[in-house]
Amino acid sequence: MNCAFSHVIIESMAYVLPPIIISSDEIERQLNSLYERLHLPFGRLELMTGIRERRVWKDNILPSQVSTEAAKNVLEKTSLNKSDINFLVHASVCRDRLEPATAAYVHRNLQLAEHTLFFDLSNACLGFLNTMMAMASMIEVGHIRSALIVSGENGKPLLDHTLAFLKNNTTITRKEIKSYFANLTIGSGAVAAIICHESLAKNNKNILQLRSVSALTDSSGCALCQGDTTVDHALAMQTDSETLLKLGIQLAHNNWQKFLSHTQLKNTNIAHTICHQVGQRHRSLLYQTLGLDLEKDFSTFPFLGNTGSVALPITLAIALENNIVLPQEKIALLGIGSGISSLMMLMECV
Repeated sequence: MNCAFSHVIIESMAYVLPPIIISSDEIERQLNSLYERLHLPFGRLELMTGIRERRVWKDNILPSQVSTEAAKNVLEKTSLNKSDINFLVHASVCRDRLEPATAAYVHRNLQLAEHTLFFDLSNACLGFLNTMMAMASMIEVGHIRSALIVSGENGKPLLDHTLAFLKNNTTITRKEIKSYFANLTIGSGAVAAIICHESLAKNNKNILQLRSVSALTDSSGCALCQGDTTVDHALAMQTDSETLLKLGIQLAHNNWQKFLSHTQLKNTNIAHTICHQVGQRHRSLLYQTLGLDLEKDFSTFPFLGNTGSVALPITLAIALENNIVLPQEKIALLGIGSGISSLMMLMECV
């Protein structure tokens, strides 16, 4: 799929970082007995991933609560009124419960108008970008004028369950532990964005205009990363990281070629890039395969870890906050999510 846009902008973005910081060293200290039994070198977690720490929420926090906080932050920044919001979408992997939509709680918490519609849209780590594409398409053709997109990921239950499992399992082997390793990189966070028709922008400076989206899928890899709840309602996930990396990078390569053809750009035309924040190995191989300059990358995984659907948009929000993107510069968002899906998005600072 290729989509071109002429009238859609990111009007404002905001985020919330969790208060609790857990270092990779602290995680390895908790796994001291396992490391010694399997003769694993300490420092391995940060060395392999480049992730020195991740943040988590306090216990019993719901995704709707942190998504609401991010939404409140973006509503304080926007020039739009709450009554101007046509659609609210909650886009994270984590949800309060199966029913109703987590977006319903956020809608209530924000006291949005009854004409503001809502639903959840989830697609692993690509949920936020998929939602941007869907809402932008509706804005471009005139069905709606604006949308508030929120995502709140809570990785602490998964991290806690994984640590407890690994500490209590006295028979797991070096080979078997690999499928749980990705769980130790997971962090938490919340992010929100208001996208709208360009005519609604009121004296905004350095806004991002959405230009193009290219997407591809490869569902043959749908079983490579699977997360679910256990019988005791804990979160669990197992990942074939090696195969997922290989197939994900290949899919991204194919999609990047479509993206360049569709936009009629070359790699040198892109001033900045942001990829999904998995870790340093994923980033290095992705940029090498796509022929992109690592110097143009902006990353947050060293201090946030992999925050799922929040990862790429929160990195974009932090980049904008730090004035990384200058007027007339083009920025490419390089999304990859388990399943497997790839979505490349071109934006221009105007």
